[in-house]
Amino acid sequence: MAVHYLEFERPIADIETKIEELSKLSETSAAGNFDAEIEALRARAQEMRREAYAHLDAWQKTQVARHPDRPHFVDYAEGLIEEFVELKGDRTFADDQAIMGGLARFRGRPVVVMGTEKGRDTVTRVKHNFGYARPEGYRKAIRLMELAERFNLPIITFVDTPGAYPGVASEERGVAEAIARSTEKALMLGVPMVAVITGEGASGGAIAIACGNRVLILEHAIYMVISPEGANSIIWRGAQTPDAAAKAMKITAQDLLGLKIVDKIIPEPPGGAHSDPEATLKAVGDAVEAELKALEGLTPDELRKQRADRFYAIGRTGLQ
Repeated sequence: MAVHYLEFERPIADIETKIEELSKLSETSAAGNFDAEIEALRARAQEMRREAYAHLDAWQKTQVARHPDRPHFVDYAEGLIEEFVELKGDRTFADDQAIMGGLARFRGRPVVVMGTEKGRDTVTRVKHNFGYARPEGYRKAIRLMELAERFNLPIITFVDTPGAYPGVASEERGVAEAIARSTEKALMLGVPMVAVITGEGASGGAIAIACGNRVLILEHAIYMVISPEGANSIIWRGAQTPDAAAKAMKITAQDLLGLKIVDKIIPEPPGGAHSDPEATLKAVGDAVEAELKALEGLTPDELRKQRADRFYAIGRTGLQ
């Protein structure tokens, strides 16, 4: 499988290209001739990757959050969820595959799970509309939340979307209203809800399924009201660069934790979630399990109050 290198990873790409060349040369000459050099280069590439990912700026984190090889919802569903039964359709218009969800078991616990899916190749990206959910996707999310409440099941959501689909048909079918009602339903749930921002969580399209009792975020994920490119165009009229906009917007996990918009950062492997998906899935699973256990025993009213207190506190200062 082809490796996708980001802009800041070019020096690492050069070293790994050299490793590949030496490995092929070793196959045509005496075995072991270049082993010492290859191992030294691998150690150097690993150290460079660890150093680069330890000092990412906001724009570089944006690039990592959008990396096509990061684990997607389908990967979390396959790696963390057992007995997943996908439920389709909003019972009104259609089935939107940008938001997927259904009944499942998570480490033996019955749950409702849902998330945004971008797709990984041309066929699946078109199928899932690149993660841009339409109104019927949010109405499906509402249906799943109502189902969870009816059967007293906790909800787990995985968020990775560039936003809701802004097309004419989406507007005609009431995407703003659908997002608002999904957000309202999430805030008023009487069952525990844990949301995980796994890649990019953008605009109301993300918030609509991320208003949980606990909001977790992967170390190099981002969460924002608008993309850096969109903010540069609309707010700064193109006067900034996307990297400057990303820095000003405070969209990184570390910024968001400081602002108390998210509750916990889930560490990623050196090189990002895409470098070791198995370790990433385990870290996410452990974090979600811990949060669900912490919410056990709370009554519906206590869950609603905890969620309300959490979101009302965002943006407040000692002067208010």
